[in-house]
Amino acid sequence: MSSTATELNLEQIGSAYDEAAAQCARRVVICAGTGCMAGGALKVFKALHEEAKALNISLEIDLDFEDKTDKAGLLTKSGCQGFCQMGPLMSIEPDGILYCGVKPGDVGEILRTTFQDGKLVQRLLYKVPATGKVCNGHGDIPFYTQQKRTVLAACGSMDPEDVREYIARGGYAGVRKAILEMSDEDVCKSLLDSGLRGRGGGGFPTGRKWDLTRIQPKGKKYIVCNGDEGDPGAFMDRSVMEGNPHAVIEGMMIAARAVGADEGYVYVRAEYPLAVARLRRAVKDAEAIGVLGEGIFGSDFNFSLHVMEGAGAFVCGEETALLASIEGKRGMPMPKPPFPAQSGLWGRPTVINNVETLASVPLILRNGAAWYRAMGTEKSPGTKTFALTGHVANTGLIEVPFGATLRKIVFEIGGGITRKDGTIDNEAFKAVQIGGPSGGCLTREHLDLPMDFDSLTSIGAMVGSGGLVVMNQGTCMVRIAKFFMQFTQNESCGKCVPCREGTKQMLQLLDDITEGRATEETLPLLEQLARNVKLGSLCGLGKTAPNPVLSTLKHFRAEYEAHVHRKVCPSRECKALITPVIEAARCKGCTLCATKCPVDAIEGERKAPHHIDVSKCIRCGVCVETCKFNAISGI
Repeated sequence: MSSTATELNLEQIGSAYDEAAAQCARRVVICAGTGCMAGGALKVFKALHEEAKALNISLEIDLDFEDKTDKAGLLTKSGCQGFCQMGPLMSIEPDGILYCGVKPGDVGEILRTTFQDGKLVQRLLYKVPATGKVCNGHGDIPFYTQQKRTVLAACGSMDPEDVREYIARGGYAGVRKAILEMSDEDVCKSLLDSGLRGRGGGGFPTGRKWDLTRIQPKGKKYIVCNGDEGDPGAFMDRSVMEGNPHAVIEGMMIAARAVGADEGYVYVRAEYPLAVARLRRAVKDAEAIGVLGEGIFGSDFNFSLHVMEGAGAFVCGEETALLASIEGKRGMPMPKPPFPAQSGLWGRPTVINNVETLASVPLILRNGAAWYRAMGTEKSPGTKTFALTGHVANTGLIEVPFGATLRKIVFEIGGGITRKDGTIDNEAFKAVQIGGPSGGCLTREHLDLPMDFDSLTSIGAMVGSGGLVVMNQGTCMVRIAKFFMQFTQNESCGKCVPCREGTKQMLQLLDDITEGRATEETLPLLEQLARNVKLGSLCGLGKTAPNPVLSTLKHFRAEYEAHVHRKVCPSRECKALITPVIEAARCKGCTLCATKCPVDAIEGERKAPHHIDVSKCIRCGVCVETCKFNAISGI
């Protein structure tokens, strides 16, 4: 291939790919996102390739074959297809088939039934839990049909390790347009007109951020992609980096064209090894065909890109701490101003955007600002990816237009609320934690609230990075607040006193509440302390750390009061507040529990009901595991 990606050879690369792909009657796509790979997706891929050979089915694993005869199929990997609950996933196109929970042992049956006989393997098709309806593929599965996938559209269908397919799908056309047809002001204006707002949590207009950097004096400037996604339960950015790394690269190149930068860094948390590997390969492949490097598209525009692994600190998601980490310093936030647009990486003007934001940019350049504004709401255009987890039937990665309601996301896309026994009951809905440790709690009264930046801000919540943790009625909200406080306290960099000491004291108060030591002064003190930490902390981590506590206090205060005043956990999740008891009607006096108890807390005569000495009991649960008659509760 030529060392300079001219307009002509970009088209040639895409056309050559399409021509080769057209020789294959079918395409089999194995989801190779982190979730499905953990479930054995690569073993399925290997088994498909080997058993196809044994059955004399020409299932190719690349498009570099020389002969032009038609093939039975093409076997490729993709990034996350989103339906994580049902993985490993196998898509077969153009048949529109999606097989769920595929194991290596299923491969032979799939090849014989679908490839040779043209029939479906019914047991591997998705069944809607609420109705039992059998769905053949993406086109009739509510999880997919209720979404609007733009940023994620290619993640589950395209080979992330083949730059030719990205180009065939229009990739790098956006940056070519920006370099050859637009001025730097034009690019910034296009982003402003689109209304794209940062997807990292703050929602700052992307075009305005770029323009603030563009107007800085000429000289060295940088573009940084923040891939340090650290919220518990969030995996949106990881999936985009794994499933469509070239979109991230192209977005960074467009940003560089807009502000006059010639170098960039993708900062990825070290816990994402697959994302790191695919990004590094994507950079290498882009350089090989000439769309990254020097003299791009025959112009005087140069751009080099580095992929850097972060140290795994949550605080490095804050932009000034992230910059310090790239510079080789300890990741600690710095006061603003100056802002990174003025003085960022090594003191130079720097644009920092998160993964989802940058992956949206090529679509806007390619399709136009009006196309993007047609989705979402007036003040929050476009779509948003969410990681849907918790007590919901369909966990996974979703994308919806801004303005979609929580009811649609949880009950329609998510398939409804699950109880502890696995049954679906939407009446069991209790709350959703949005935005992770920085976010807030949404309750039943918010089910019809439009999910956009301004609507969520108006009730004291925030979009954040996009994590949605769904909880049923069996969830203790005090323990949820404690979980997030434990996380932020552990992740505090320790630079400022309000965050370092305040979060520690808040955690101690929450410990008192869940362990029965709280007094009448505990709740007022906790609330006052939370507000002080919010006001006094230096960076976003400390300023938002109290949000889960304040929002659960607001919406579930009665639950806190039950813990404090009555020493009772209504959800029976706080073991210290549950009185262990042996039900006399069930106890047979077998003495097995008394024999196994490590602290001799169980007393009673043989063949007579036993009882537990609460003062001795350490609530280890050994007696519950031992009892054959389910006579013990409260542990």
